[in-house]
Amino acid sequence: MLRLIRKHISIGGGIGPSWLRISARQALQVCKLSTSAEPTQQSNVNEASLYVHWPYCARRCTYCNFNKYIRRKEDTERMTACLTRELKTLIELSGVSKIKTVFFGGGTPSLAPPSSIQTILDTLKAGDLLIPAAEVSLEANPTHLETSRLRGFRDAGVNRLSIGVQTLCDTDLKTLGRDHTVAESLRCVEEAKQLFPGQVSVDVMFGRPSQKLKDWQTEIKQIADLCVNHVSLYQLTLERGTRLHKLVEQGMISTPDGDTLADMYLAALEVLESYGLQRYEVSNFAQMGYESQHNQAYWQCKQYIGIGPGANGRFSRETDSSVREARIQTLEPDNWMFEVEKYGHATRKVTQLSTKDRLEEFLCQGLRTREGITHKAGLVVIESTP
Repeated sequence: MLRLIRKHISIGGGIGPSWLRISARQALQVCKLSTSAEPTQQSNVNEASLYVHWPYCARRCTYCNFNKYIRRKEDTERMTACLTRELKTLIELSGVSKIKTVFFGGGTPSLAPPSSIQTILDTLKAGDLLIPAAEVSLEANPTHLETSRLRGFRDAGVNRLSIGVQTLCDTDLKTLGRDHTVAESLRCVEEAKQLFPGQVSVDVMFGRPSQKLKDWQTEIKQIADLCVNHVSLYQLTLERGTRLHKLVEQGMISTPDGDTLADMYLAALEVLESYGLQRYEVSNFAQMGYESQHNQAYWQCKQYIGIGPGANGRFSRETDSSVREARIQTLEPDNWMFEVEKYGHATRKVTQLSTKDRLEEFLCQGLRTREGITHKAGLVVIESTP
């Protein structure tokens, strides 16, 4: 269990350095001493969050190893039909009657036509599943094409936007393989603030090749000056198999050392908090009341259903609500669609989570947050597992 704590307590869920990982002794002390926060309540078996994976991208970023596929002539109608069918199947399997948050991720979901997003949300509404105050988030790249679709996404039912700005340096955008410019990012953020007032988040990355601390201090202030309500701050991780990892391995480019990374993180923490963006999780900052409800559901180990190629889920079946299952969907889009059309869903792997499994997740997720974990909350996990 303690090995898992070391593995997972890092910036951005695996996107982070060893200097931020807590020791085993520290973890045990947190378990014993953190008693002031309210315990996480057992997730209602009739409630869940929904993650929707749109797998297509216009290009592959040099650092990315996510489950994504470069657009050719994807059949968006078929993909949308399969997403709605898998949604119906897993909703029926889980017995969930209320969806509290929805997150469209990818891939690049902002490349999906707004009509596809609306079809999925309409499916939830038709079954009286989506609660009136549901948070509906969508990840967007700030290209001109995707910015032009923002109004359509809002009209489809999206009420929160997460924009992949990543950096305000055009040279670094090219190094990262991004297909937008700084000017496009700024236009997208301004448009989003008009369409989604108070519900705009930006993703920004530090630890980029050849990045200097002084430049980062200037850049993070520029990010804060965008006047958004939420910032997700990620340290660049060199993932094996990516182009960027290969370039670093070959000595063609270099990235900041560990001490510089630590200084960059602390500099960002100081700047963002001075702008009223409080750190509520290792890599997430928000003004009070504007935290991501969907991500909090993950960190609080609540139920969520994942649909789409490679999506993950954690929920109990209606026939046995005492057992939480971890589910992984088929990765490759064409194979995933074939299985959904044949079986109604494309679940590739199902693992029943034991009490130990759930406690490990509880520790690894909870210790990422400002509230931390409590003994009482741990008992809730134990008592809800046979």
